[in-house]
Order: sequence, then structure tokens, then C-alpha cells
Amino acid sequence: MTIAAASAGASAAPVPAIVTRGLGKRFGDVQALEGLDLEVPAGSVFGLLGPNGAGKTTTLRLLLGLAHPSAGGATVAGVDIRSAAATGALGRRIGYLDQSPRFYGWMRGRELIEMAARLHGLRGQVLEARIAEVLELVGIADAAGRRIGGYSGGMRQRLGIGAAVVGRPQVLFLDEPVSSLDPEGRRDVLEIVERLRGTATVILSTHVLTDVERVCDRVAILDRGHLVVASPLEDLIGRYAPPTFRVEIAGDGDDEARTMAAERLAETLRMADGVTDARPAGPAVTVRVADPDAASLRVLSVLAGAGVPIDSMARVRPTLEDVFLDLVGRRIDPDELAAPGSQPRAAGPAWSTGVDPGRRR
Repeated sequence: MTIAAASAGASAAPVPAIVTRGLGKRFGDVQALEGLDLEVPAGSVFGLLGPNGAGKTTTLRLLLGLAHPSAGGATVAGVDIRSAAATGALGRRIGYLDQSPRFYGWMRGRELIEMAARLHGLRGQVLEARIAEVLELVGIADAAGRRIGGYSGGMRQRLGIGAAVVGRPQVLFLDEPVSSLDPEGRRDVLEIVERLRGTATVILSTHVLTDVERVCDRVAILDRGHLVVASPLEDLIGRYAPPTFRVEIAGDGDDEARTMAAERLAETLRMADGVTDARPAGPAVTVRVADPDAASLRVLSVLAGAGVPIDSMARVRPTLEDVFLDLVGRRIDPDELAAPGSQPRAAGPAWSTGVDPGRRR
């Protein structure tokens, strides 16, 4: 049975926007991607995460039809990427914004959107209406008559998204769309992604984990060419983020003294039963525990005898960064990831430690 047939399976279930089965890519002796089994529901905003060398860019190039797989296959918007007609069919159903888009500086913003729309076959009143709609969507209608060479970085990214969506793609691929933007530019781009929710399936490849938490409803984490986990975002955080408490050190504005006290307290807490980790965070300590109900009493007992003045202790909501560092920083038992809502990675080497998601793509 072909991947497309498998995807179409039960008529009652919506067809996924993307399905990969055993997808792999080798470059000489380097296995860039191996055994990728992944399904992306139609209409979702899907975050594709991983450190440098994880296989994100290779995955995108395969799904875009810019590279041919060495093994396995995939369908994107119902198109088999290994078929002879894939390139033309994909081009009509997908949109793509590169990490560092290049535009003709002499061209005006409206001219670029019009050129992209004409390439999709739009003409006449339909063309004019769609141009106006897209310029409004990406927030550059007032600057549409200006030359692109005078646009800010954020405006260029918004213009690039406009060119990518003018043909009403079923699947939109955004490769690191906010990595080079200032906070205001990031906010503007993420607001556009939010507005696209439900109109297209959005694949967001990024290393800015806070942005993923803001806009994505599902994520997949890759490392060293293997899938670590794919899951709805809230399920992922709920299942894999360790229970965490934050202990604030009391003091009268002497942050240096409070920070030193936090460092001493963290050393003490690390030795407490049920505590898996304790790290100073300025004038506070972040404490990870195995069982929050049982460990909280032990932590309180340690705090009472530590001789360090405490302002507060509260359980904090874990973040995607906590999950990312934990999953990528250790070997995952495939049986652990076989629960409903997640997909195990293929067997591979031990995972690296100390990943800095703000530095590694």
C-alpha cells in the first residue's frame, strides 16, 4: 500500500497534511536523517525543533521536493514526494519562506506580492483582491508602494510570508522566521502565524522555544537525524517536564548576598531525598523533584534546617525548554515514548548533553 493510500485510509478521519514513513537521507557517509515516521494533522501549527545537526533542514528540503530521499517516502498535501509529478504538484499546494530570504531591493512590496500571485495563475479582479488581502494580512499595506531595499528586517519577513501565502497554500513552511528579528519583529511575525491558524497547516522550524510555546499546538523534536518525540505540545510538557519548585531567598535588596545564599542552598537541596536536581537562579533556587507531593515535604524540611531565610516556595509551570533539554540531553527508552500521543524515535547513539537552544539550531 502506498503512503498516499495509507493516509486516505478511513474516510471519516481527516487526511493528515504530512505523512512520512521511514524517511531517510544520506550524504555520502553521513546519515542526516533516518527512519522518520511522522504525521502532521491538517490545520495545525507544527513546531519542528532540534539542535544543530538534528536533521531539521534536511527534513524540510525533502518535504519541499528540493532533495530526494535515500529511503522511505512521504506525502505533503496529498502529493507523494517521490512521484515524477511531485515538483509541479507540490509547488501549487505549498508555500515556503527561507531563513534568510533575498529580495530585489529596487522592487516595491506590492510588486513582489503581485509577481508571486501571477506565478500562481491569478489574474484580473481576483489578482487585485488577493494582493490587497495579503498586504493587509501581513501588515504592510501602508508600505506596499515603498522599495523593498528600505524595509526593516521584520518588514522583509512579513513580506516573505505574504509571498508564500498569496497562492493559498495547503501547507506553509517557515524556516527560522524570527531568528534574526528584534522583539517587536518577532511579535509581528508570530501574530501573522496565529492569524493563519486553520487556513493552512504551518510548519515552523525554529530554535526559539518560547515562540513555539506561544503559537504551536504540536511539536516534533529531532536529534542526530532521529525523531525523539512527536506530540501535542501540552501533552509533551505534561508528560516529560519534571515537577519543579522555585524557592525565593529573602533579603533586603542585597542581591549578591541572596545569590550566594541560593548557591549554598542548592548544594544542600541536591542531597535531599526525592530531589533530582537543584540549581541556583540568581536570588532563587529551581528544584526538580521526582514526586511533587512527597518531595515537597522533604524540601520544606531541608529549608527549615538550612539556616537560609526564605521568602517563598511555589510550584512553577515547566516550560518547553525544560522538556527539550531533558529529552535531547539523555538517551530515551523507545518503550517510554510508545504511549498514545507520541511517537518513538529510531534507535540511535546516546544523545548529547548541555544543549543551548538559543545557540544551536
